[in-house]
Amino acid sequence: MITEFLKITGEHYNDAEVIDRAARIIQNGGLVAIPTETVYGLAGSALIPSSAEKIYSAKGRPADNPLIVHIAKPEEAETLAYTNETYYKLAKRFMPGPLTMILPKKGIVPDEVTAGLDSVAIRCPSNEIAHRLIEVSGHPIAAPSANRSGIPSPTKAEHVRDDMDGRIDMIIDGGECDIGLESTVIKLTDNGCIILRPGAITEEMLREICPDVSIAKAVIEPAVAAEQKVESPGMKYKHYSPKARVIIVKGSFENYRRFVSGKKNCAALCFDGEGAMLNIPFIEIGREHDSSAQAHLLFEALRSLDDMGVETAYARCPDTDGVGLAVINRLLRAAAFTVIDVDGAMIIGLTGATGSGKSTVAKRLCEKYGIAHIDCDAIAREITSANSPVLAQLAAVFGEDIILDDGSLDRAALAARAFSSKEATKRLNGIMHPIIISKALAKVNAFTQEGKTAVLLDAAAIFESKIDKLCAFTAVVSAPAETRLDRIMYRDSITREKALSRMGAQLSDEEYAKNADVVLFNYAPYDTDAEIEKIIRKYKEKKL
Repeated sequence: MITEFLKITGEHYNDAEVIDRAARIIQNGGLVAIPTETVYGLAGSALIPSSAEKIYSAKGRPADNPLIVHIAKPEEAETLAYTNETYYKLAKRFMPGPLTMILPKKGIVPDEVTAGLDSVAIRCPSNEIAHRLIEVSGHPIAAPSANRSGIPSPTKAEHVRDDMDGRIDMIIDGGECDIGLESTVIKLTDNGCIILRPGAITEEMLREICPDVSIAKAVIEPAVAAEQKVESPGMKYKHYSPKARVIIVKGSFENYRRFVSGKKNCAALCFDGEGAMLNIPFIEIGREHDSSAQAHLLFEALRSLDDMGVETAYARCPDTDGVGLAVINRLLRAAAFTVIDVDGAMIIGLTGATGSGKSTVAKRLCEKYGIAHIDCDAIAREITSANSPVLAQLAAVFGEDIILDDGSLDRAALAARAFSSKEATKRLNGIMHPIIISKALAKVNAFTQEGKTAVLLDAAAIFESKIDKLCAFTAVVSAPAETRLDRIMYRDSITREKALSRMGAQLSDEEYAKNADVVLFNYAPYDTDAEIEKIIRKYKEKKL
């Protein structure tokens, strides 16, 4: 498909022709990317089922993620949904504008638009181009953001062209979007509303009209299960994500600066004036307490990370009131809810190849210096206990017979298959690591509340899982291959061949050393306690 790229110039004749051509595409079931006051939208007729199917296909969007229907005037909702007094009170104040309201739908709205739900999301955009296209086409328009599903939403026509060229009929370039984040989505209740997705229309603004305003748990927590249907876009799936892994960092700028110092292949998403004080690449996203500026710049900043080619981005945590709630909501989705607090306990990563004696080092370090210990192997055993939902995921990949008759995991069978090759180990890690990381961070927060100043995060696959990106620094325990081999055979009562197979599925000694900040030698003639002192020295250095 050849995608037309047309620009609104401000000349009446030219602009009218562009809108007329776009309207004909909408009427014929095609797709047009258009600017709105929030982000660019991918517009198709909300009355033609095949248009919705084309939208899902072009975006690569899951079909159980409902679309928002855009109308030209608030009263046009009457043909699409069952309205009420609260709807019109809010419409009088906020429409046209960046507010979406979820209402019970009428039969005219195809199920393809609403993902089979009995409700429909209604919005009246204030952008002149979007508004005019709805009027001229004579169709309400279904229009999610005009990007490939999961990546940052587009705020410029160039972003849309990067994502959608050759996949849709037309892109209208109407300049940069004003707000930069998608609309606020609310569900009306008897006495007020529930915010399902925050935006430029804030909780405080809604309270001026509605006596009862609440915020859905999924706005700031990963509260929606994989099999659960959602009423609003942006509630369920990982969204707004660049190729780089995003990690949100809470805490003072000084502690943030110390934390990111020396990090490899990473960048900072920070506030204005902070980047020059860092020793890593950076993108500034507005003044620290200017949430509106951050909202305007966030998605372009996330897209720019991919141009930088970095592996990890450490994002300064914004304010969470007003428009800041919308900013943190998008960042949380981009980061898959990975948040660390650098004002809390320092996270020290400890790893080592199987048989290196990592567990011995961890025990002695924590006992001697009073450091809290989080054993990721123990977390792995916890989440794979009998009848755990994780077992079903493992069985789907490694075979149903790894689940015993009593519902427990045959750990030996799983190990034999998962550690038989690096590819199999990678599949295991893809299931286990996100859950382990989430539970480990919860434990770090609990230790911080207890007043601990340091936490040892003990993980065999710390580099493969990227857990090292959460740590202030990482230490590797090392021992010669033959020493490790003897230890594994004795510890696990397995043959030499099986022990070698397990060793071969892990990183090489060179890879461990290359990624670590500290290397400890845990074999004669080295003194283990003296080697542990390397970690303490690094801890003090980072504290300073």
